[in-house]
Amino acid sequence: MKKLIDELQQAAVQRETRRHFLHTCSTGLGAMALGSVLASCDFLGKSDEKGSSVTSAQPLGNDDRSPTAVRPAQFPGKAKRVIYIHMAGSPSQLELFDYKPELAKYNGKDCPQELLTGKKFAFIRGVPKMLGPQGKFAQHGQSGAWVSDYLPHLQGMVDEITFLKAMHTDQFNHAPAQLLMHTGAARLGRPSMGSWVTYGLGTENDNLPGYIVLASGGKQPDAGKSVWGSGFLPSVYQGVQCRTEGDPVLYVSNPDGMSRDMRKNTIDAISEINQQQYNDVKDPEILTRIAQYELAFRMQMSVPDAMDIKGEPQYMLDLYGVDPNKGSFARNCLLARRLVERGVRFVQLFDWGWDSHGTDTSTAIDLGLHDKCRQSDQAVAALLQDLKQRGLLDDTLVVWGGEFGRTPMQENRDGQTLPFMGRDHHLDAFTVWMAGGGVKRGFSFGETDDIGYYGVKDQVHVHDLQATILHLLGFNHEKLTYQFQGRPFRLTDVAGKVVKPILA
Repeated sequence: MKKLIDELQQAAVQRETRRHFLHTCSTGLGAMALGSVLASCDFLGKSDEKGSSVTSAQPLGNDDRSPTAVRPAQFPGKAKRVIYIHMAGSPSQLELFDYKPELAKYNGKDCPQELLTGKKFAFIRGVPKMLGPQGKFAQHGQSGAWVSDYLPHLQGMVDEITFLKAMHTDQFNHAPAQLLMHTGAARLGRPSMGSWVTYGLGTENDNLPGYIVLASGGKQPDAGKSVWGSGFLPSVYQGVQCRTEGDPVLYVSNPDGMSRDMRKNTIDAISEINQQQYNDVKDPEILTRIAQYELAFRMQMSVPDAMDIKGEPQYMLDLYGVDPNKGSFARNCLLARRLVERGVRFVQLFDWGWDSHGTDTSTAIDLGLHDKCRQSDQAVAALLQDLKQRGLLDDTLVVWGGEFGRTPMQENRDGQTLPFMGRDHHLDAFTVWMAGGGVKRGFSFGETDDIGYYGVKDQVHVHDLQATILHLLGFNHEKLTYQFQGRPFRLTDVAGKVVKPILA
């Protein structure tokens, strides 16, 4: 009760702000000036320079609905939800999907100077040796897609997949590259893709967050939690990270001595205080605060149920390769299916440990990379199979990839070859694949040169990938915007084009 009284007192003090003074005590000129400021913060709605709506999402502050209420897309989209699987550190496309037999002929030879001149690498210095592919490749499925023996389970699902083999990015260090991939900018402060999607579409389940994050591999992504943050969007749209061991969300359980009815009464009282404050100042973050308190209360029942896989039949656990008593990437894949099945709009899986430099066995492309593939391959293939047999794959978009690619030369440092086989970061060519949700089945788009160094046909930039994902969800990426600091911002910044040849 003391905390409730303290919050009431704090709310009363906060109402005595300059905004409150200008709104209630001035001649009106202050309020007019305030209105121009609020317009730049999106409190007064969103419109383009011609006055037409630039997003279907209703502006906070002009809408009595929950800020996460379901909203229609700008046009009918093939996908209703997204599962984005990010392999943090970036797997080598040359060992998995981009088959380059010519590269094997150069194995152990000095890298040609034209591949080094004017280039920046994260670690390579001097003249490195070329390194041939370590996986054994073969064609699979009716599509004849090339996949290596590192991914034996995924080989059986290639006819559901579109491969983007000439991806490229602007960043060759992990944190900025991850930020660019997920927020559209290499610097902190922009909303993540999942935040944009839930801002535009809302969520189909009022009892679960619209955007849930599951991490594995023992560490967070290099860019930290900013890759699922809401940036300048209201914080109700940020990703909610759930744990796969213990309570799914910290403090989701009531403390000792607190009954559910008592918790509900407390939440109602806090919401009433917040509503009074909102009525005074019209700050949309107050609506966010109300929604989050109420969602947290509902999550006490819904989240433990969604995250409890012990009720799954044994054959389903076997399909994914899951130990129900341990957290793992495989468990997260199964949870992803359970979450989208329950109406979660955007599920983000981060798996750390895919940085294959060759400094030790865990980062060697013939050892550590192989181990990471063994830990994830069965579960990813099972997720696609499971979604398909439940009829969910048609309108669930699955995306898999890292933040950049790996070089066709072996990494060296200070001119010295490392003790294990590894590859440095590479921004000019890598592979991302997509499945379901309106993309073609059994299709490959884009080509790299004979050694996998440059994209030579149908290149796709990170912003193009983002534009395509939004298009599949029913949004023109140029018109899903948010007014901030005097201009409309969007996920794709000032670039990006939809990759139309991959659309089904």
